[in-house]
Amino acid sequence: MYVCGIADLLREHLRLCPLDYTCCSSQMEETLALQSERDFLKAVEENSQFLLTTFTLRHRRFDEFFRELIDLSEKSMNQMFTKTYGRLFTQNAHVFQELFVELRSYYSGGSVSLSEVLSDFWSRLVERVFSLVNPQYQFSEEYLECVSKHAEQLQPFGEVPRRLRVQVSRAFIAARALSQGLATGRDIVNKATKLTADSECVRGLMRQWYCPLCRGLPALRPCHPLCLNVMKGCLANQGDLDTEWNNFIDALYQVSEKLEGPFNMELAADSISVKVSEAIMHMQENSVSISTKVFQGCGSPRPAPGRPKRSPKESGGNRRPFRTYSPEEKPTTAAGTNLDRLVTELKERLRPMRGFWVSLPHTICNDEKMASDVTNEDRCWNGQTRGRYLPDVTGDGLVSQINNPEVEVDIARPDVRTRQLIMELRVATNKLRHAQSGQDMDFMDSEEGSGSGGGDQGERYNDDWPGYGPYSPPYNKPPRNPASDPAKPPRVRERNGSKLNRNHGRERSAASQPSCCLLPLLSLPFMATVAPMWR
Repeated sequence: MYVCGIADLLREHLRLCPLDYTCCSSQMEETLALQSERDFLKAVEENSQFLLTTFTLRHRRFDEFFRELIDLSEKSMNQMFTKTYGRLFTQNAHVFQELFVELRSYYSGGSVSLSEVLSDFWSRLVERVFSLVNPQYQFSEEYLECVSKHAEQLQPFGEVPRRLRVQVSRAFIAARALSQGLATGRDIVNKATKLTADSECVRGLMRQWYCPLCRGLPALRPCHPLCLNVMKGCLANQGDLDTEWNNFIDALYQVSEKLEGPFNMELAADSISVKVSEAIMHMQENSVSISTKVFQGCGSPRPAPGRPKRSPKESGGNRRPFRTYSPEEKPTTAAGTNLDRLVTELKERLRPMRGFWVSLPHTICNDEKMASDVTNEDRCWNGQTRGRYLPDVTGDGLVSQINNPEVEVDIARPDVRTRQLIMELRVATNKLRHAQSGQDMDFMDSEEGSGSGGGDQGERYNDDWPGYGPYSPPYNKPPRNPASDPAKPPRVRERNGSKLNRNHGRERSAASQPSCCLLPLLSLPFMATVAPMWR
């Protein structure tokens, strides 16, 4: 670049630089103005790179980790259940495969309700297990539908379904919210830093960076306060992101803390196969009383061909096709990864992100290539000549630029794209805050206002893991008082394969059998009224 000396100065009228002797032509001034814009955009990009890199890399690492946990949970269940239950598991493996398909779909952002996924899983499982513990009988589709419809009252799996729902829902909701939040952060940074400098901003940039060159003072850097006013004018809209951005970063931080604490995804993934095994064992050990109640409510089943009719006690008392796992058989976490370490690293990177957008002008102007040091107040370019810069530094955000002496900003016309980014941040923050209490905003309406967390916000967190803390409830919790629970109709759910829609293919069983045969069942003390169905 050509640099002129004092002797080369000429009196020429320039559009951007002060009217004085100059060594720049109008064409040179236009070229330098374009260069100042490129320098500004490059500075914004370079100083926001750590944000983009953090969100991109952390999203990828957490996403890979969460998906690996789900894969390992299914793999360990298949291996252990095949070893433990043999053909009894392989013949019914599709029930468990469907569960993990739905869990993956939910985590990936699918329109899937965790409560309904788990409810359907237990409904299908109770039919399979009920048939297995009563092999001397032949059960029709309608009969098994009757069994699953009344599983809520029978509680064949004890408290395990509720425990698993609470733990899995909280962990998966938090994991999905964190993963989506990191992706949102990445996208917000991408959009907020892809800006263009308007003519007033370019004027200010040119006046501070290249007008000294045109005056024959190429080594003179702009005064620090001058640089701040120019940057705050050019980044006025980005400054308006500050409040919602800080709320978003805080919400990400808090959800990540929940994941390493009460909503631990590693423990939730590990617990699926263990809790399912506990549930099957519970039904096996209580098969006599459960079968008796079912026979009272759904009617006497037909004996299986070629098998003598035996009592439930005879058929279930000595037969033990299921057992729980020994400690060494329990699933392990994802090899080579650690949730605590991932969360710790993320939190360390989130802390300096607060206030990023309002501090960006300071970050750029603190670069010695962009502005003079704050201690060099008298030997810097003040916009006209060498000397102290006298105007005050303006505030942050669009409205504060009304009195900016360096960049004229129309505060009456907020940037549409910035308003959209603010709304995106609010939506993302709201999702993260709901996830902190085990709620998924996407399903709050369908879940009667309680979210996929099932309205368990009031439960103690140490109830998530059996044996943690002194407040874990006993395994065999007494039945709820149905009178205190409002009844609700069962949900319609689809059946895969050759099975019909539950509500269509088997509705006659609810009309023909329960009307007369369920009277003994519903007359039991703990079934005085119809309790809410899972589905």
